[in-house]
This record gives sequence, C-alpha cells and structure tokens, in this order.
Amino acid sequence: EGVALSVYDTNAIMESQAAKKQKTESDAEDFNTSSAAAAASYVGMNEEGDVRSTTSIVFSLVHTAGSLANALKPFEALSVNMTHIESRPSKTSSDQYDFFVDCVDCGGDKLKSLVEELKKHAVTVHVSSRSPKEEETIPWFPHKCSDLDKVANQIVGCGSGLEADHPGFKDPVYRERRQHFAEIAMNYKHGLPIPRVEYTEAETQTWRTIFCELTKLYPTHACKEYNRVFPLLVANCGYREDNIPQLEDVSNFLKESTGFRLRPVAGLLSSRDFLAGLAFRVFHSTQYIRHGSKPMYTPEPDVCHELLGHAPLFVDPSFAQFSQEIGLASLGAPEDYIQKLASCYWFTVEFGLCKQDGMMKAYGAGLLSSFGELKYSIEEDTPDRRPFDPAKTSEQSYPITEYQPVYFYTESFEDAIEKMRAFAATIPRPFTARYNPYTESIDLLDNVAKLKVMAADIKSDMTRLCHALDKLDN
Repeated sequence: EGVALSVYDTNAIMESQAAKKQKTESDAEDFNTSSAAAAASYVGMNEEGDVRSTTSIVFSLVHTAGSLANALKPFEALSVNMTHIESRPSKTSSDQYDFFVDCVDCGGDKLKSLVEELKKHAVTVHVSSRSPKEEETIPWFPHKCSDLDKVANQIVGCGSGLEADHPGFKDPVYRERRQHFAEIAMNYKHGLPIPRVEYTEAETQTWRTIFCELTKLYPTHACKEYNRVFPLLVANCGYREDNIPQLEDVSNFLKESTGFRLRPVAGLLSSRDFLAGLAFRVFHSTQYIRHGSKPMYTPEPDVCHELLGHAPLFVDPSFAQFSQEIGLASLGAPEDYIQKLASCYWFTVEFGLCKQDGMMKAYGAGLLSSFGELKYSIEEDTPDRRPFDPAKTSEQSYPITEYQPVYFYTESFEDAIEKMRAFAATIPRPFTARYNPYTESIDLLDNVAKLKVMAADIKSDMTRLCHALDKLDN
C-alpha cells in the first residue's frame, strides 16, 4: 500500500545526495533507490515487471533549505497518494536536484491543481503516464536504454500464440519451436548477449529458399546503399544460403558500424514501444522463422524479414540516422502523432523507395524481404509512387495483407532526415529529445541550462572540426 508522505528532513536528503556524488561516475548516474522494486515503480511497474497505470511526476528544485518540504506540501494538501519517491543530482545544474514521484489516484482537476502548485516551487515540472488522459500529461517513454526491458515483453500480437489461419497453426512441432523462441525473448535483459540458436535443417532450408531468390534481385532492384553493405554482412556475420545468421553476431557488427543493435522480441510491440527503441538505436527483432510450408509468405515479421530486410541498412550511417529520427520524434508524442509516425515508418523503413540515377530502387524491409513485392514495386506500372512528404505520408492509409497500392520515394536518406526533423518539430510536446550515446540515455532539451550544455558540446565539436580542417590545409 502506498502512503502519503509529507515530512522530510530536507537537509539530510541533500547531504546524502551530495555524498553520493563522490562515488564513481556510473553510480552517480543511478537513481537513489532502496530496492529493485522501488526502481521499477518509477515507470509504473510492479515486481513482476507488469506496466501499471500510474502517474509519474518529475520536477527539479534548487538546493536550498526547506525546498523539498515546500514542494511536497501540495501532495499532502490535495491528498495525493505517493507510492515512491527518489532523487538524484541534476545533470545540468550543480545547484539543483531532480525528484521523481509515483502517484496513484491522481488525475483530472487534482492533477492539474498539483502541477500548478508544484510550478510555484520547482524549476521544471513534467508529468508522464503509460495511459495519459490529461492534457498536460506526457505519455511515458523510456529515458535509458535499459528501460526498454520494461516494455519489450508487452506484446500486442503474434508471439507464440498463433492465429487459426497461420500456416503453422496445426503443426505442433512448429508451435513448440515458437514457444522456445518466445521464452528466449521474454527472458532477455539489456546488456546480455543474445542467446544463440541452433536452427533445424528444415528451418535452414526455408532460409535457403528465400535467400537464394532474393539475392538474385538485389543487384537490380535494391538501392545502392543496400548493395554496398550486404557483402559486409556476408563477410562478417555469416550471411549464406546454408546458414541463418545469429542475432548476436549481426547486432555486434551493427554496433561497430553505426551504434545500432538488435534486441530479441517475441512478437509485435505497440507502435509507441517499437518506435521508442529506435530512439536508442535499438531494433526489436524476431528470432523465429516462418513456417516451411509457405516460404514466400509470412503473416508476421520473422528472422528472414529482420535479417534480410532491416539489418543490412542499419550499417549505413544515413539510414541509421533517419531511423533514429523517427524514434526520437515518437518520445512523449500524443497518440495521434504516434499513428502519424507509424505511417511514416511504414512507407519508408518498411516499404520505402528511392530515386537513384533516374530509376526507382527499394530500401524498405518489407520489399527487400519479399520476392514478389520487390519485383512489383519496381517493375509494375500499377502502384502509385509519390514523393515522401511526412505531412502527407503520415495521413496515407495502407493495407497489411496485400501489395501496397501506394509507395513513397525519397531523393536521398539525407533529404528524408531533414524532412523528418522538420515534421518532428511540429509535434506538440514541451521538449526536444536528444540521444546521448555516452550514457545511452535521452536528454530532454527543455530549459536554458540543458541548452547551454548542448551548445558547449557543439562548440567543442566545431573546434575539433576546425583543427582537422587546418591540418588538411597544411
């Protein structure tokens, strides 16, 4: 049971946090939590890892005597039940502390009143929830790469439970195999190596059929970036017709190339959770393979789709950046914009075309992993091909069980990046999100202090750039 907290020894808390700053840098990054369960509750989870509908409030205070006690008075006055509170030194100001509070039974007018009172004491105030209903509530999103552990198993489709029309529904061996892959994904945690799988001869034969057919088309139908990086995967990751590459090997190579990595997943995630992974350069990948009775058809993503369609282009820096831009745009976005971003993702990363040397080429994973639709999208006159414009693309409907009647093409990945950034700027949220690769976390650019830190980083990079140019001139 949560209890409403009202009395704190502010000086003791501040002194305790100041002492913690003397610890190692990695320790300083962690929140001051009393247990694993308490740490999980910050994002609305119980001990089993299930997401709850709690409201989390994050606020920053200047380090002065009585500042925390004053900030907590509105919680008591409004009878807001706090289930967890934690603090840490601010990353952007040496005289501030960040506080994270979980609340239950806090919504409507009570939440609005609480936020208004908190703003009288705090430098910044943010509200987040997995199920936001209030106008000022920001939908919860992962702030650290390890936070993906908390949503990676929130499967909304497929997984080990197959629909009656699935090709493998009546195959007990296949269903058992799918359960095995699901357990691998469900037990995976951030930072662990992805378990290796010994694929059966039947599974390898399915891969062989698909691999041989698709690789015949890549030289003429795939974009030049894909054809540049695919041989690298053959040389470094075991891409062969008689071998299904291991996710761990591919993930390691991607990380060395662009910082992207793979994470096993049991099935389909919600659009919000899936796109959030891209913000951290993490791609949630299935590990199972489609049923061998229909090697050219799959009703859901499988390892052929992931490794032949998606993974190769994550080696390309521009495509990797474009994918991450969609992910960053999704963090804290309202639900209607999540659907818009999901549509943009569908028509680019999944079914995108690009114009190269006056000809259409494919870069979308749904095309590069489908022999039939790859030929259809490039060779046929039937589909409508339109230039990529996020504002228009985001409103386009699409079928999921047949060839696309409409495709969108881009002039280059760099052009697509700029268009996506411009579209992201129109999303109504009180911050801009920036990925910090050093801490594998999201920096929210929502106040002057944080912008000064970013400006200092840019200044340092510009100085280094100027020095490099001087050396080239000399």
